[in-house]
Amino acid sequence: MLRKFGILAIAFCALEAQAKVDAVQAARLGNDLTPLGAERAGNADGTIPAWTGGVTPPAEYQRGMHHPDPYKGDQVSFVIDGNNVAQYADRLPVALKALVERTPGYQMRVFPTRRSAAAPQRIYDATKENATRATLISGGNGIEGAHSGIPFPIPQEGLEVIWNHIMHYKGDQVHILNNQAVVLANGSFNLIKRDRYIYYFYNREGMTLKDLDNTLLYYKYKVLSPAKLAGNALVVQDTLDQILSTRRVWRYNRADRRVRRLPSLAYDSLQPDTNGLATADVVDTYNGAPDRYEWKMIGKKEMLVPYNSYAVHQQGIPYDNIVGPKALNSDLLRYELHRVWVVEAELRPSFNHPYAKRRFYVDEDSWQILAVDLYDKKGDLVGLQESHPISYYEMPLFSSTLETVYDFKGSRYFVDGLDNNEPMYDYDIKLSPRDFSPQALRRDGN
Repeated sequence: MLRKFGILAIAFCALEAQAKVDAVQAARLGNDLTPLGAERAGNADGTIPAWTGGVTPPAEYQRGMHHPDPYKGDQVSFVIDGNNVAQYADRLPVALKALVERTPGYQMRVFPTRRSAAAPQRIYDATKENATRATLISGGNGIEGAHSGIPFPIPQEGLEVIWNHIMHYKGDQVHILNNQAVVLANGSFNLIKRDRYIYYFYNREGMTLKDLDNTLLYYKYKVLSPAKLAGNALVVQDTLDQILSTRRVWRYNRADRRVRRLPSLAYDSLQPDTNGLATADVVDTYNGAPDRYEWKMIGKKEMLVPYNSYAVHQQGIPYDNIVGPKALNSDLLRYELHRVWVVEAELRPSFNHPYAKRRFYVDEDSWQILAVDLYDKKGDLVGLQESHPISYYEMPLFSSTLETVYDFKGSRYFVDGLDNNEPMYDYDIKLSPRDFSPQALRRDGN
């Protein structure tokens, strides 16, 4: 028995060692690798350029503006539609190819590749420190030895890539006014406007390992319209290791003026006000504990993915010009060729979820998930998620401006992040954890 225990202990230590990289590998960060771990060089045929530090904001940009398009002078390189999509199949997420095939008039406008992603220097510095000390713990459900930056800039397995997405820099705190909509099969939709606040804990300036206390972020929102939903509110206290300590969620219902603790808002539980279309774990393309899936690294590939989506972000565009009857207005979208990490997740037999298999396409430059193929338990392709990202110059950070979930079987889709006719995100707002308590939720709801 002692011998068996010793073998297990040695194996465990080996696994822990594999979760880190040595100092020689870490020294590549900021050299042949970018500070966040991407290949600095371009590809062999020049269709992906070298990373040179990220985007330079246009001269007319001022803090508080909707972010002007730094690449508005770019010409379309080529267009993919239902007539020629098959010839690009090897460079398209499977579900994106399906969306083009099943949506009359949908065109993927492919532009020159612009490697615009960037982050603050302190995030780069923390990422280099994390590279030699971060490890997965609790069977992959948590992380130790990392703060602020990307935990696994030189990933050794698929789950590390997913954690990099979950923990990539999105600011210290932010106030957001935007809209979401479920677009039904007949093309009808109603906007729901939400007033949102997020206090990021893991990434914030001054964070140290001892300060983390298993906290990832705090989040709350209040519905502003339509009138029948206005006043409903939600607050979330999110943990890093959600097996060790579960996500805490409270909801305020205007009808009875009460705050109630929700038993769960994770995994396959449905987000409020999404007509049953959006599960809790599709927020930010993927979030929450990874324990219900087996994760597999497929590798890195050059793929055509949403990127630099400034055109659909611009101020003043009517929302019904963006939200089409079967898909977003593809005339406002931009696709580029980028290297992405491809990771597959297979649902473990003892669990249920509408998505029994997912294939994630994760940007090497920012660790933002850009697209997800969604499969049901029969193995049928049932949907697509897309994240349409931009650089938020004021931080800087690279994140989505719009997110979608397409339901192929129901011929409908969910879109979140419509902000063209709202004030731009406020990263200067002052927040604290006290703003995210059940008591604060009750005050906000009144």
